[in-house]
Amino acid sequence: MTSDAPGLSIMAVNSYRVLVADDHGVVRHGLRVLLESQPGVQVCGEARTGLEAIDYVKKEKPDLLILDLTMPDMNGLEVMRAIGGESPSTDVLVLTMHFSEELARGMLRCGGLGYVLKSDADTELLAVVNHVLHHQPFFTSRLAISIAQNYVRRPGNIAGSGEGGGLTSSPLTRREIEVVKLLAEGKSNKDVASALGVSTRTIESHRNRIMHKMKFASFSELIRFALRTNLVEP
Repeated sequence: MTSDAPGLSIMAVNSYRVLVADDHGVVRHGLRVLLESQPGVQVCGEARTGLEAIDYVKKEKPDLLILDLTMPDMNGLEVMRAIGGESPSTDVLVLTMHFSEELARGMLRCGGLGYVLKSDADTELLAVVNHVLHHQPFFTSRLAISIAQNYVRRPGNIAGSGEGGGLTSSPLTRREIEVVKLLAEGKSNKDVASALGVSTRTIESHRNRIMHKMKFASFSELIRFALRTNLVEP
């Protein structure tokens, strides 16, 4: 693994303690080298199995657990559920080969903050760790875009059925994603219209359609969605 990604902004701490849990020794070694190239970061332990990771977290309570989803004895989501009440101060970052929106949502439900693909670790891992360090969620870039585009594809009733909830909709268009990003950055409808070269009324129409598609009850839900899917920097 190389370290071309930007470094971590560790703020006034003696050591940020990281546990790496992966059943492949080469992966653990590469992560250790990459992480310990950053000032203030210490890989305080390695775990080869889910049970080893749980035992270490319970005893040592590291600041961060970097966790593979697929290990010999139990999966990463099971590990996260097991440690949830044991060490609430330990943040979890999932490092996996699986490009899966469902697994990413499961990670969030279990309290995890970061999801990065092993194929992207060289360029993104330090950025993800930096977000998690500041208790900010982060998805690997390709997955963030995929989630944004497919977030509303859910099983449900067909349009016009007259029944509430679960309406199957088209994914957000590229233009709608652009609108979400700009609104979440704090721009007004007028500012967004100017940036995209359209009328304010067009942006209002986009915004209303986005709110309807995503079933957002308030603008704050739109902001949370944009942060959760890494469309904007927290």
